Amino acid sequence: MKIERIKNYNQKLLAVLGTIAILFALIGLIAFSLFIIDEISRNSFDDTNTGILTNEKIEELQKENKREQVISYENPKLIDTINSIYIIPISHKTLNEKEDINVNGLLDMYSGSGKLSKSDHRYSNRFYGEFNNVIIYDQNSDINKKLFNKRVNFDKIDAEYFSDDILILIKVAEKDTHKDGVINLIDYNSLYVYSINKNKLSKIGIDEMDVYNYKFLNNSKSLIIRFGVDKNKNGKYEDYNEPTIIKKYDYKTGELIDIVDKEIDSGLQKMLEGTIQ
Repeated sequence: MKIERIKNYNQKLLAVLGTIAILFALIGLIAFSLFIIDEISRNSFDDTNTGILTNEKIEELQKENKREQVISYENPKLIDTINSIYIIPISHKTLNEKEDINVNGLLDMYSGSGKLSKSDHRYSNRFYGEFNNVIIYDQNSDINKKLFNKRVNFDKIDAEYFSDDILILIKVAEKDTHKDGVINLIDYNSLYVYSINKNKLSKIGIDEMDVYNYKFLNNSKSLIIRFGVDKNKNGKYEDYNEPTIIKKYDYKTGELIDIVDKEIDSGLQKMLEGTIQ
């Protein structure tokens, strides 16, 4: 009788231990799967968002007379059909291996003098990629100019059409605020607006904040802009747990103006946290 009881006890104990072992194995498998998915997602992001090297990394390469990234010209985009004005986005490629810096740059590698095709009339108002500059090309005068005189990184170019002008809007990263060794869209973004007719580039931004998104006011060149607040001061805006503020950019004056009254703003916060009823 005792032997039977012992056998039953052992069987129950083995069943419990087996169940616990299976649960631990399942938990481990789930954790491993999540880790693999996270790594794949991170690698996928890195593959498509390489960013540009920081100034510190550039200085190291220059000491060796080396480079790791080279410029790459994208297809010209016709943005003004009447005046035949194109933009030429400039992207970059990260080399598999460092190479010697050629004194005359990449132009020595191509000696052609190709012209833009007169039959190329296709264009859109939004262009995506991984860019570090834009060239404005005037076909009629055969004049071109680069938009930025500093190192920047961006992934979208907006062309907005008005009756008296065309505005080019670009959200760019300029500094490695996140301190991860590259300048990319994880870092704080500023908004640049370029007027084709005025040939003027304007910067919109707030120190230590990120331009999250923007929208034109109705029948106006002025903008509504949402700025991301980096509450934990880690050099990047995280939209899942960090707030945004909203401001109006007055195109005529170049000023950023509060839209929501400060008293209303304070009241909304106090209402949320329960300090007023």
